[in-house]
Amino acid sequence: MRILTAILALFAFTASSLGQTATSTLRDWEKAAGGPQQFEVASIHLLPPGVFKPPNFPLSNDDSYTPGPNSEFNAAFSLVAYVQFAYKLRLSPDQMKTMLAAAPKWASSDNFEIHAKAAAPVSKDQLRLMVQAMLADRFKLAIHFESHDSPVSALTLAKPGKLGPNLHPHSEGPSCDQPHPEVFPPNCYMDVRAPAGEGIIKEGSRNNSMEVISHILTAIGRQDHPLVDQTGLKGNYDFIIEWSPAASAVSVSDSAAAPPTPTGPSFLEALQEQLGMKIVASHAPIEFIVIDHAERPSEN
Repeated sequence: MRILTAILALFAFTASSLGQTATSTLRDWEKAAGGPQQFEVASIHLLPPGVFKPPNFPLSNDDSYTPGPNSEFNAAFSLVAYVQFAYKLRLSPDQMKTMLAAAPKWASSDNFEIHAKAAAPVSKDQLRLMVQAMLADRFKLAIHFESHDSPVSALTLAKPGKLGPNLHPHSEGPSCDQPHPEVFPPNCYMDVRAPAGEGIIKEGSRNNSMEVISHILTAIGRQDHPLVDQTGLKGNYDFIIEWSPAASAVSVSDSAAAPPTPTGPSFLEALQEQLGMKIVASHAPIEFIVIDHAERPSEN
């Protein structure tokens, strides 16, 4: 009897320890969203090459999402795109290369149409958790994260304690309770890009953390290395940046024709003049996601 009691106690301790280990692997946003969750129903179909169908909401790493009566997830992307959404990632070229290194080729080339529905209205982060469970179940997806000391582009304030004219704490601007057509962008959280005159691009977002903003700026500035927030700014911010892609070009064409004359600032100039920030080369621990295993899903 004592032996049986000891075995049961050991089993209970082991199960408890495993549960604690699983919980400790969750990221802060996953814990805040309630941990592992599943869709009520989900269907998956492989699309013919070249067929594109837009998602019913942006699959970005921000919070731009308005739940309906039954939260639905409708999209047609590659497995790699779904992984980035499910784990709330916006990868640099270095990070993307690492993720694809061990992944099957079809994971980035084939598009799968997914229609799924939650049992009740949920948040965007809760939908991410449901997509995680679906990928593990239907694609037999197995991933892990690795942290390496890597070259990074550090985003810092050009002058300590001083913001640029186009960067403001969100608390000083319009609220997110409804669209504001008089401001850009009219809705919160979304990363919006639009033309702003001859050769000028305007991009901005409202009510996002500096971590999310640094991800947006990584894409704008086409940084090879991850852009790491080292501004020290806390809370959420609104920003608008206007720059000239022509002025930002690293090289000019070999064509005999003269390149077009830039009509506005380069990205780096606009970053400092408009947002009060600059980018410096540095090193930092960076998290890389690795796809260990994936299988083509059976259709239904």
